[in-house]
Amino acid sequence: MGRLLAFIPLAIAAVFGGFFLWGLNPDRDPNNIPSVLISQPAPEFDLAAVSGLETPGLSRADLVGNPGPVIVNVFASWCVPCRAEHGVLTQMVERDGLTLFGINYKDKPEDATKWLAELGNPYERIGSDLSGRVGIEWGLSGVPETFIVGSDGTVLFRYVGPVVGDTAISTFREALIQAGAFPRGQNG
Repeated sequence: MGRLLAFIPLAIAAVFGGFFLWGLNPDRDPNNIPSVLISQPAPEFDLAAVSGLETPGLSRADLVGNPGPVIVNVFASWCVPCRAEHGVLTQMVERDGLTLFGINYKDKPEDATKWLAELGNPYERIGSDLSGRVGIEWGLSGVPETFIVGSDGTVLFRYVGPVVGDTAISTFREALIQAGAFPRGQNG
């Protein structure tokens, strides 16, 4: 029995070593977090507008019946990567005419209002998720996260992390093309 107990620390070290090596695997993409929402209807939700903004709130009903897919971006003023991706999303709205909805996640309304006044407000609608409950329904792992939702309200794509840099923008644009956001032959 004493010899068996002597091997327990070695077994524990082997398990931790295995997790460490798995984490160092160059083929593993930490942003590739599976979502049970893909190809499923977006969750039911109804969020009030961010207090102090003239932009209307957001509900699941707003995701249905649009002429094309919409982008749903989950952001917060306290999120540094959200600030980094804001310009990219703004450009997609201004240049490509895409529809962008926002979920302001666990953010003080006055901070969100100030942040959007400073950076500009590209969102057609923004729902205030002060409690984080809707974020849980969407399966968030953090902010920012950006979804592409079809005109029937089906979640088509999820991007975890900021949409910045050539690879991220290319991946997101390809998902928009696949979702039918651009007419044939136009790739945005």
